[in-house]
Amino acid sequence: MTARGYFVTGTDTGVGKTLVSAALLHAFAARSLRTVGMKPVAAGCEWRDGVAYWDDVEQLRAAANVDAAQALVNPYRFEPAIAPHIAAAQIAVTIRLDVIARACDALQAQADVVIVEGAGGFRVPLNEHQDMADLARRLSLPVILVVGMRLGCINHALLSAEAIHHAGLPLAGWVANRIDPAMAQFDASLATLLQRLNAPLLGVVPWLARMDFSALSTHLLLEKLL
Repeated sequence: MTARGYFVTGTDTGVGKTLVSAALLHAFAARSLRTVGMKPVAAGCEWRDGVAYWDDVEQLRAAANVDAAQALVNPYRFEPAIAPHIAAAQIAVTIRLDVIARACDALQAQADVVIVEGAGGFRVPLNEHQDMADLARRLSLPVILVVGMRLGCINHALLSAEAIHHAGLPLAGWVANRIDPAMAQFDASLATLLQRLNAPLLGVVPWLARMDFSALSTHLLLEKLL
């Protein structure tokens, strides 16, 4: 039985959370499920013809087959590409978990699967007292960890998995994303993570010069989530 959703986190920022989240949306949609993506907090936008554009939010919306309201998909958005709690403080906004939880509930009422993409890593602060781990726990969703395969990823992945376990959440699986095509000893590092991460490997994403979410979805082993 498919969970009502998954919380996608990463070993760091820029490791491919949006890429994997969008691919998951395509993969579940290919199984005739209603899918919607959620980016509770987005930081960092581009300006196009005078209009602010949050690329990760738009990629999730494009990958979903449920057209949900923007305010539900992305309750909080900030212009600078900095830590969310700092961006929020700069404009006197407090990121509230109850606001995000209500939006997630509304999305779950519209879709079979909600893919919630975090910001940065699992312990990124959201406000003065709470962080992404608190949000994942509030949403009560199994976690999928995106491991950016580069030097240092073994330590980052193991610490992230430990934090997820400490939060009392199941690590549903992990994805190895080859973000550094020149990474030395890629196969050996992957083997180490396979041995030490107590969760199924959902897929290995090759280095991609061009993103194709639909094609990438074929690299994900969804049967391990079902």
